[in-house]
Amino acid sequence: MDHSLDAHGDATASATRVTPGNALRPEDIAIQQERPGDTVARYAVRLGDDSLILSHRLSEWVSRAPELEEDVALGNIALDLLGHARSFLSYAGLAWDKTEDDLAYFREEEEFRSLHLVEQPNGHFGVTIARQLIVSIYQDLLYTALAESSDHTLAAISAKAVKEVAYHRDHAVQWTLRLGRGTEESARRMRHALEILWPYANELFLDEPLHDELGDAGVRPSALKEAWERDITAVLEEAGLEIPQTKAALCKGRQGEHSEHLGYILAEMQVLARKHPGATW
Repeated sequence: MDHSLDAHGDATASATRVTPGNALRPEDIAIQQERPGDTVARYAVRLGDDSLILSHRLSEWVSRAPELEEDVALGNIALDLLGHARSFLSYAGLAWDKTEDDLAYFREEEEFRSLHLVEQPNGHFGVTIARQLIVSIYQDLLYTALAESSDHTLAAISAKAVKEVAYHRDHAVQWTLRLGRGTEESARRMRHALEILWPYANELFLDEPLHDELGDAGVRPSALKEAWERDITAVLEEAGLEIPQTKAALCKGRQGEHSEHLGYILAEMQVLARKHPGATW
């Protein structure tokens, strides 16, 4: 009898052994024999940083959401994103003999490759929902495509992540409809949220030379733009909202040039690990 799928965390862990109900964990990735090349590792860092920073932002809503159920919902979405970040950063770290914690807690601001959009403050609840709508539709399309990656580990991480992102997307869509078609005030706040966030959306679809190097291991961001525009337009129309006529902001998060907000996030996120390096509990 083949017992290769009976347990995780052994020395033979590999993305190729994943079957439904036996998802790959960050702990498996950290000890697997297959290591990514530098190009794939840099790509994984981009994916991991987006999820890590957005996870931190959403966790700020715990105990502050407009209703108790949203404390739980946003907290769960934050935990899902943290899991995605752990997997991508664990895989990237294999290329440089670093752990997920090394990459999360001991990089400087200019070494992060997160999008400006995920760094933006939560604002009022409508701003958070608008940001989630933009990001979750994008990630749903991205992970669906990346599940076919020629890199087995990226494909395995994405196949698990897309199932969770489908919930994130539905959550954002339902709240967009509820707020857009709700009161005059809730609709006004959603229009305001879209206006302040829309300039950052363009950065999601900017190709880099890195994507030329990746080949079929990665997904070219510009290839997702048409489907994303179609999907988000349909949601906004149903909610009685419109796409804002705002110019794209100049964003270079992928090059390590960030908005003024990332430094504050990292100061809070990294302080314990830096003050007590190697601490466990």
